[in-house]
Amino acid sequence: MSAQYNFHTTGSELVRDLATAIKDKVILTTGVSPGGLGAEFVTALAAANPSLLILAGRNTTKVQQTADAIAQAHPGVKTRLLRLDLTSLSAVREAAAEVNAWDDVPAIDVLVNNAGIMAVEHAVTEDGFESQFAVNHLAHFLFTNLIMGKVLAAAKPRVVNVSSDGHRMSGIRFGDLDFRGGENYNKWHAYGQSKTANMLMALSLAEKLGKKGLRAYSLHPGVIGTNLGNHLDWSVDIPGMHAEDQVLGNKEGWEEFKFKTTDQGIATHVFAAFHPSLEDHNGAYLQDSHIADPWTETVKPWATSSIEAERLWKLSEKLVGQEFAY
Repeated sequence: MSAQYNFHTTGSELVRDLATAIKDKVILTTGVSPGGLGAEFVTALAAANPSLLILAGRNTTKVQQTADAIAQAHPGVKTRLLRLDLTSLSAVREAAAEVNAWDDVPAIDVLVNNAGIMAVEHAVTEDGFESQFAVNHLAHFLFTNLIMGKVLAAAKPRVVNVSSDGHRMSGIRFGDLDFRGGENYNKWHAYGQSKTANMLMALSLAEKLGKKGLRAYSLHPGVIGTNLGNHLDWSVDIPGMHAEDQVLGNKEGWEEFKFKTTDQGIATHVFAAFHPSLEDHNGAYLQDSHIADPWTETVKPWATSSIEAERLWKLSEKLVGQEFAY
């Protein structure tokens, strides 16, 4: 096995390296519509013969397309669809209840919270929350905790939150979580807040459930041209993001994007989900298939603080109306 991975490493390489760790595992991945990293990730994993790939998404027609692609490439690999609408907490509860009712799936080895939205215009979910925080964090927070019994039933369970170096745009705005109902909304600050939340949630899971065997990680996949950014006007929104970075003093404000292929974009997903070297680094934030270095890479202190993590956990419990005492 290669000891060193980097920006150029592909998910396919890591699947080959970690094939024995992937074989016979049950993996649940959110956000697997064609054209995104989730679909690329589960399709790559199929080459290593997992026991079951649970494909979760809001649009089951699109999710079925991913399942069909897997069936065509790897006919021996089982898939199961799960309708998961992250814009609705009641729908999240329904999806979790469905998973918990699957008697033939007693354990889930790896949960990959991959689904998300990025830099969308201001919107509020049916539960009254700003959409990026609701979809990227709150829904995954609730779903993960509701199916935690099945995750902890695995021999070496892992939870992976797909975050972003976009967390640099904002910590958790505890005093103004919803941008005053949109009055002072900034799409990049809202995105940053939600990605910080992904990192802090992984920290909390590691802290609360590490003694029960759970390993939790967050990651930055890189900059990849996927469906995630299809709604953006790149001639306007990207200069806008650079301007925000410059105001915040982030080096990214003066840098050009370095794009990855989708295969390179899923490498850190695979690394986070299966690499054995991470066992002793519970709660770590990863990029380019290694633990991100806060001295040389973008890792903001507000996203790695155990105090901020606990504040967010308590707030999230309050917002979803349920406590999870571990």
